[in-house]
Amino acid sequence: MHLKTKIAAAALAFSAVASMQAQQATPTKPIRGVAKPPAGVAIPAGVPTPADYVIGPDDVLAVVFWREKDMSGEVSVRPDGKISLPLLNDVQAAGLTPEQLRLALTERAGKLIEEPSVTVVVKAINSRKVFLTGNVSKPGAYALSAPMTVLQLLATAGGVLEYAKSKNIRIMRTENGRPVSLKFNYRDVVSGKNLKQDILLKPGDTIIVP
Repeated sequence: MHLKTKIAAAALAFSAVASMQAQQATPTKPIRGVAKPPAGVAIPAGVPTPADYVIGPDDVLAVVFWREKDMSGEVSVRPDGKISLPLLNDVQAAGLTPEQLRLALTERAGKLIEEPSVTVVVKAINSRKVFLTGNVSKPGAYALSAPMTVLQLLATAGGVLEYAKSKNIRIMRTENGRPVSLKFNYRDVVSGKNLKQDILLKPGDTIIVP
């Protein structure tokens, strides 16, 4: 082997060894910002929520604090709009979106624990209600936990009674602070006519079947 070749080979070998030593001497930095729940803590399944959903009284929420199992739990929103959690006491929930409540809980818990990670899951929606009265099989309050039309509500309630004036059903609601009365002709809709009458219900609507 020529002298130049020997020198080149030695230099290459030294470079490889130096590179390996440098890699071994440089510790691997941990990846930050990735939080994992502790063993035994699972995020519970929730119910679908409408796009305009805000938390209300009687709704059921699951609040999960990662690494803080004692602070986690399933709670019902009280009539005053608050929930009670260990260490955090009463927290306003009604009127907030789940994300807004999560941020509020994170801020409050941050005074007690370091870098809290909170998840808020809606387990049941009981605050969004419509009211059905008159000549139907099952009058009463119905939870509006998913999009529902007038016809779907009447079907859920067992339908209208035989002697009901089903051509003159009224939907009473408040729009822009004013009461509004909308007509619903049951016979037309079930016959496939004037289907625009079969509107989506809104929380607080009252359906009157004379």
